[in-house]
Amino acid sequence: MNEALQTVGIRPANEADLPAVIALDAEMTGIAKGTFWTDTFGRTSDRAGRHFLVAEEPKGGLVRGYIVGEVRAYEFGSEPCGWVVAIGVDPRFRVRRMGERLFEAMCDCLRADGVATVRTMVAREDRLDMAFFRAQGMMAGPFIELEKPLD
Repeated sequence: MNEALQTVGIRPANEADLPAVIALDAEMTGIAKGTFWTDTFGRTSDRAGRHFLVAEEPKGGLVRGYIVGEVRAYEFGSEPCGWVVAIGVDPRFRVRRMGERLFEAMCDCLRADGVATVRTMVAREDRLDMAFFRAQGMMAGPFIELEKPLD
């Protein structure tokens, strides 16, 4: 494994990380979502069953990835389970197990919260995320997403 990656730290996000997370997400998606990330941080920081983690380089503390997850319970008859709400890794750091390390850290947090299952949603055409989550052992679950456009 790359020596630099071995020393990348995974830790809970703090408010000072928000500009880096916003910039990283905007770089990957093409959309700056400052309000979304500020709200997400507010809903997840220091709250039981909700986690916002970042991956940072030890030298300079540059944020190179993030993951957000939470425990949800009894929606549509589901037992309590963990959900990965968002994940992102700096494109220059992909294929170096950083996403895997973030996912494992989130699973550890959710396991400590007492859940035995983790879920997420992936767009059908999002081959990158689909391949990533399948490589982590995820597979189709018991629920199907349905939607209707509201005119």
